[in-house]
Amino acid sequence: MIEEIRIENLGVIGRAQVELGPGLTVLTGETGAGKTMVLTALGLLLGGKADPGTVRTGATSAAVEGRVRLDAADDALARAVDAGAEVDEDGSLLVVRTVTAPSGEAAGRSRAYVGGRSVPQAVLGELADALVTVHGQSDQARLRSPAHQREALDAFVGGQHGATLEQYRAAWAERGRVDAELAELVDRALDRSREAELLRLGLAEVERVDPQPGEDVALGDEIERLAHAEDLRAAAAGAHAALVGEDDGAGESVAAVDAIEHARRSLEQAASHDPVLGALATRVAEAGYLLADAAAELSAYVDDLQADPARLDVAQRRRAELTTLTRSYGSDVAEVLAWADDAGRRLLALEGGDARIEALRERRSELDTELAVLADGITAARTEAAERLAKVVTEELAGLAMTGARLTAVVEPAEEAGPHGADRVEMLLEPHAGAPARPLGRGASGGELSRVMLAIEVALATAEGSGAPGTFVFDEVDAGVGGRAAVEVGRRLAELARGSQVLVVTHLAQVAAFADRHLVVTKSTADGVDVVTESDVRLVTADERVRELARMLSGSEDSEAARTHAAELLEASSVGR
Repeated sequence: MIEEIRIENLGVIGRAQVELGPGLTVLTGETGAGKTMVLTALGLLLGGKADPGTVRTGATSAAVEGRVRLDAADDALARAVDAGAEVDEDGSLLVVRTVTAPSGEAAGRSRAYVGGRSVPQAVLGELADALVTVHGQSDQARLRSPAHQREALDAFVGGQHGATLEQYRAAWAERGRVDAELAELVDRALDRSREAELLRLGLAEVERVDPQPGEDVALGDEIERLAHAEDLRAAAAGAHAALVGEDDGAGESVAAVDAIEHARRSLEQAASHDPVLGALATRVAEAGYLLADAAAELSAYVDDLQADPARLDVAQRRRAELTTLTRSYGSDVAEVLAWADDAGRRLLALEGGDARIEALRERRSELDTELAVLADGITAARTEAAERLAKVVTEELAGLAMTGARLTAVVEPAEEAGPHGADRVEMLLEPHAGAPARPLGRGASGGELSRVMLAIEVALATAEGSGAPGTFVFDEVDAGVGGRAAVEVGRRLAELARGSQVLVVTHLAQVAAFADRHLVVTKSTADGVDVVTESDVRLVTADERVRELARMLSGSEDSEAARTHAAELLEASSVGR
């Protein structure tokens, strides 16, 4: 139940507080007084789209604050807790929505808060679905649509029907995904075949050449060495001679190794007199060891190095094979091997395409069977409920001054199945005895449609297990209704309010007379600008209420005849309840 709504800087409302309660509450006032802004504020609290243009001129932002009371079993309570909201011990929850003006740094920004926690706007919508049902003149227009008539019938069915519909929609969505993937696989079958053949050819070539990791680098080094064998031998031999010496014809050695050895001995002989020379002698000795090792390796290198034209030819031809691969599949052998690995996995996936197509076809067949079974159950539930709904609504219409009117809900096969089943639902109305049954979308007047909508809403609210929210909001549900019919509309709203909270915005005194609480919205003028302040939304009782009803009846609250009629309405509504 909504306990109160506080509004700041929204449209003509500067600051206002609307206190609500159980039962039937009506909101009345002159045209343009601000009743629409009250409903706009409620819409914001219920997750509706924020319009920056509704922010009051001169204000930087508008704010709406609502306090709702939740029962422990309410789905809304669980959703609020999931969102991190703090709920008071008495079950009351504070909901806040702010909207910034269309100009400024944060132009048009909207914020939502539930129980002191900032939440996405969608959370408010989820809470609203469990808390409130809102109906306005636009809903009457939507009732002309067979799709909305189907939704009303589905809501009336109750029980497991909602779960069955969800299961059907899930299966329908999966079938759509299966169809899309299957179509893509079939359409691209030729492309996949061509891609697979190219991959097979490439992998066969790689397999034939059989490149080894790092082989291209090793071959490059080997070819370079074989191609310059003589130069390498000469360099190594010259270096070896420099290290170990050679006969220069005079019998004198110029070996670096001998020179190092001579230096070592000289230092060691003098080392006993200065330890510094001893340390240097050690270092010179180490140099001698290194030179001796290098000389030995150079000798072995010269002995092993042989010019081998045959081996050079083999290495060059092998490198040419690797070069052919790298031109097609990578810049070096490492990239070629990586391509082959990826290509192998891709080929497995492509070759599995036929198996995937077969699996998808089997799954589609399973889904078709499941959908057919679910659709039959949905059709049976709708057909049975259509008769009950038609009976209940017809009885309600009789109580709404449409004696002789009859509603029929027709469930027939649709041209093709869809995400909501295989049925087409249409409601037909006989407005009076002997009149032909015509679709609501074409045959009902505005007043008739208002009463049909109210009758359907009452049927939904009173249906066993309907799970209807505990609060109903009607915006001029009495449009196009007058006289006795208006009285009956008021009486039926009062009956609905016995078990639910009902808020009605109305221009009809006959409806307002049945209210448990009567709120009147008026406008003041501040600085030459119309504004609604806290004192301009007031609860009227006793004589004040009579005067407001008189104004609604005649346009003049001081008309004695209107006041008498208003008093009669109040008395009749009290007796009628």
